Amino acid sequence: MAPRFWTALWALTLGHAAIAAPQVPVVPRATGDLNTWLASEAVYARQGILNNIGSAGAYAGNAKPGIVIASPSTSSPDYFYTWTRDSALVFKTLVDMFRNGDTDLLTVIEEYINAQAYLQTVSNPSGSLSGGGGLAEPKFNADETAFTGSWGRPQRDGPALRATALISFGQWLIANDYTNYATNIVWPVVRNDLSYVAQYWNQTGFDLWEEVQGSSFFTIAAQHRALVEGSTFAKQVGSSCSYCDSQAPQVLCFLQSFWTGSYILANFGGGRSGKDANTLLGSIQTFDPEAGCDDTTFQPCSARALANHKAVTDSFRSIYNVNSGLGAGKAVAVGRYQEDSYYNGNPWYLCTLAAAEQLYDAIYTWNRQGSLTITSVSLSFFKDLYGSAATGTYASSSDTYAAIVSAVKTYADGYVSVVEKYAPASGSLAEQFARADGTPLSARDLTWSYAALLTANERRNSIVPAPWGETSANSVPGQCQYTSAIGTYITATNTAWPATLTSGAGGSVTTTKTPGGTATTTTTTTTTACTVPTSVSVTFNVIATTVYGENIKLAGSISQLGTWAPASAIALSASSYTTSNHLWFVNVALPAGSTFSYKYIRVSSSGAITWESDPNLSYTVPAQCGTNSVTISDTWR
Repeated sequence: MAPRFWTALWALTLGHAAIAAPQVPVVPRATGDLNTWLASEAVYARQGILNNIGSAGAYAGNAKPGIVIASPSTSSPDYFYTWTRDSALVFKTLVDMFRNGDTDLLTVIEEYINAQAYLQTVSNPSGSLSGGGGLAEPKFNADETAFTGSWGRPQRDGPALRATALISFGQWLIANDYTNYATNIVWPVVRNDLSYVAQYWNQTGFDLWEEVQGSSFFTIAAQHRALVEGSTFAKQVGSSCSYCDSQAPQVLCFLQSFWTGSYILANFGGGRSGKDANTLLGSIQTFDPEAGCDDTTFQPCSARALANHKAVTDSFRSIYNVNSGLGAGKAVAVGRYQEDSYYNGNPWYLCTLAAAEQLYDAIYTWNRQGSLTITSVSLSFFKDLYGSAATGTYASSSDTYAAIVSAVKTYADGYVSVVEKYAPASGSLAEQFARADGTPLSARDLTWSYAALLTANERRNSIVPAPWGETSANSVPGQCQYTSAIGTYITATNTAWPATLTSGAGGSVTTTKTPGGTATTTTTTTTTACTVPTSVSVTFNVIATTVYGENIKLAGSISQLGTWAPASAIALSASSYTTSNHLWFVNVALPAGSTFSYKYIRVSSSGAITWESDPNLSYTVPAQCGTNSVTISDTWR
């Protein structure tokens, strides 16, 4: 789902000035409490995605099961197609939510994998599965037939992104003793995509906006990640990926050439400045929570990525009326690139959210490593937010660190507040909002917009994806070699999922977390008709040994848990505490689908507060049929 390719044919058919009437006219509204808005908007966004997935989705009844339509819009513009790129990004979001406890997403994930296995076999204008060419076809009809019209093809990011989404689910299968299904169902699909990446990564194609023919930062970054995690996944299923191992270092080597010295060049080709939200999206797509602030992979908190954040966002300050008066260091509406002419060039919800998400990623990493570093490359970014910023490393115990992180958090929240300001009261997110007044434009209910909202919200709450292996794959070769390697293309025919994975129709959910935060979820299912609740009764159980006069409280990132303020933390009860079972508990009603992070605090009789040790714990409240109550069981760390 993206902004569509300006072919000469399209320009003749629709005209560069063809602009659809907004589906939901709104005026900018005053923003309220961001936590409250996000709690409700996250629920809406999750449902917004499901509405656009066939065949059960409210707007996708004509689509095959597991097929993601970009938008229900069928004219001006017509986005009722499935894009490989967009679908993969959306399903990576859903897989992460599933791994965090949203078990009701399991069936739709299985249907997506089945659909992708089939689409790999559909011959199309880009080619077929034999030889791999057909895997780079950008989009298909919603009935899984080939789209044969004029388009910007090939687009080489789709196979890499799809591999990443499927690998994430495959690793969940392995962790939960379903290795045979990871091996026999997921791996054959992934292997085709990895083979494509290894063979074609050094050939040009169209960028994610489907407009520029050349080499794209976003594509190359996604390809490097896919090859690295693909090699690991191959070993996990008892196979190997020698073509991944040989090509990944060379892809990383080429990735370095996108750095200009002050920002990331979005594309080689296209005749633009190269300051493009493509690069923000590339950085967050390849975020690894264990990678630190590594420049070689342009991690979100790296000096390069932060300097680029400033360059890209600053490029929109003076060209949109909605950004009037917002100087450096103030959050703005962000579009694709400053020369954009599609629908006259406007801010995009997903681009604005990407600007926020990169900063939330950075904050998470700084807190995890206990320090932040300002270099000459990133200094201008920090000085916009903290005037006395200077090069150096600042420990998390310092006042300077606290002041800088607070400023960055405020800045990141500002971008989300822009989205809140220009989103309709209904919660619907279109593709764009008008540069003049913020009115929603272009395709309504854009699936990618909803996914961007969910991932930004999760990172805001310190809920991060699993690492993909960056720390073992960030060594840049001394000399780049633009090579390729031939893998294996074989039709993935096994899509028989076990009933034990697909029987969930609702019920009660119990989640047990280890001290490290890993969740094991057990779902008791029923088959009676039911509705999705708006709120869920969440019981927090924690085993914490205390002495007389001490109390345990619960603090978290959402308003219902006090927004991290100890004074507003929720007190737990010790009514079930015994000498053999040191149980504290509390029941809290939380919005269904909300995602948050939390910790327990110990309060002494004198009022002194002790936080449990890092990292923060995280949870996504189920939003599924029949789930009205859940229990989380923790142990004080």
